Order: sequence, then C-alpha cells, then structure tokens
Amino acid sequence: VQLQASGGGLVQAGGSLRLSCAASGRTFGSYNMGWFRQAPGKERTFVAGIRWGGGNTYYADSVKGRFTISRDNAKNTVYLQMSSLKPEDAAVYYCAARSPTYGFNYFASSEYDFWGQGTQVTVSS
Repeated sequence: VQLQASGGGLVQAGGSLRLSCAASGRTFGSYNMGWFRQAPGKERTFVAGIRWGGGNTYYADSVKGRFTISRDNAKNTVYLQMSSLKPEDAAVYYCAARSPTYGFNYFASSEYDFWGQGTQVTVSS
C-alpha cells in the first residue's frame, strides 16, 4: 500500500490542524494505521493508532485529550485531528500501515510495513 500524508502547516499555539493520510489499494480497510512524529534531532515517536475496523484507538500520553485519530475506509483515508497545539507538537508527522497481525504493537515504529512521506507541522508560540 502507498501512503500520502497531507494537511501540515504553520499554526499558532492553541490552534488546530487536521492531517490526512490517503492510501492506495483495495485492502486499506484491513490495515492497522498509525501516526508518528519526528522532531529535528529526535527519534520518531508514536502519536496515535487505530485498528483496521476503527473500533480501537491508541494515543501517546502527550496527546491524549487533544488529538483524535479516525478513519474512513470508504475513502481509504486516516485522519489526525490535532487541537490545542503546543510548540512541542512541532515535527514531521508520518502515517504508517500494517496488515492485521496478532499481538500487534501500535506503539512500535518497527511493527509497521508501510510509511508515508511525512508532513511538516510547525507551531508558533
């Protein structure tokens, strides 16, 4: 599957952005999806994940209550709604996909098979 992330940009602290990740392929609905982010000089870290059916979602503690992951399998798209943005949320955001796997760890970047190209989020204070 090929992934294309979009929606990044410059926003003031406290503002909102919605990222989108469009996927190719007819089997998108069977993939577990995740969002990760990487700030300059730092490791890529987990932000949010969503199960293939959309019934289970997972979040990093740092974004709980502020970010929401969702998916529209009819549109082959996963979203990340980001609210109450902070300067420390600034990073390149990546979407990732993994086919259903028993015991899948959404939080581990090494678990994912496919990655999008990333979209830059900048938060001004």
